[in-house]
Amino acid sequence: MIPRVHLATARIPDGPEMHLYSRGGDHMILVDRDELMSTRMSGSEEALATMTAQRLGNRPRQRWLVGGYGMGFTLRAALRSLPADAEIIVAELVPEIIDWAKGPMAELTAGCLDDPRVRIVNGDVAGEIKKGGWDAILLDVDNGPDALVRALNQWLYEPGGLAVAKTAINRGGILAVWSAAPDTHFSKILARAGFSVDEEVVRARQNGKGPRHHIWFARA
Repeated sequence: MIPRVHLATARIPDGPEMHLYSRGGDHMILVDRDELMSTRMSGSEEALATMTAQRLGNRPRQRWLVGGYGMGFTLRAALRSLPADAEIIVAELVPEIIDWAKGPMAELTAGCLDDPRVRIVNGDVAGEIKKGGWDAILLDVDNGPDALVRALNQWLYEPGGLAVAKTAINRGGILAVWSAAPDTHFSKILARAGFSVDEEVVRARQNGKGPRHHIWFARA
């Protein structure tokens, strides 16, 4: 078996440490002993963007907020789906994540951070949500509404945070939330917040295999 090699460590503000590993040609990021993300499983993160784009259709000058960058699967899928007049703000709380994207994972990054449609903001996605004017807000900052990486993220999934998000999204826009597991309680909270909700189950791997992940598409 090819050994796993530890490459770097970073601390999530007000949260635990993250560790970047490589094994052969793959990379993975762990929090404690749990794998948070891996280059072996990108299908559902890509679907977060492509399914949002399908739902929005051909709106001109779309403004997207993506939280956070992770390994860039969602961002690269968004860039493939959106026209030249789109704007994508990526809110990444951990600056080392972007350093890793430009360093050990530069081949995977494939220049997406240099696309003129993209702007990286080092900070909490909650602050960017509050600025408003979004056609789409895509959240993949936890393992789900009930599996937080950082306790302060709870606001994003509570009635107060969802009310702010609904106000921040342009009419007919989308709040898309990724989760590693189902959560019927969160579906009800979204509906009570005034969103029209549909949930998709998407396989983790591009080949249609792997764990079943869940994405809520909540239309404002």
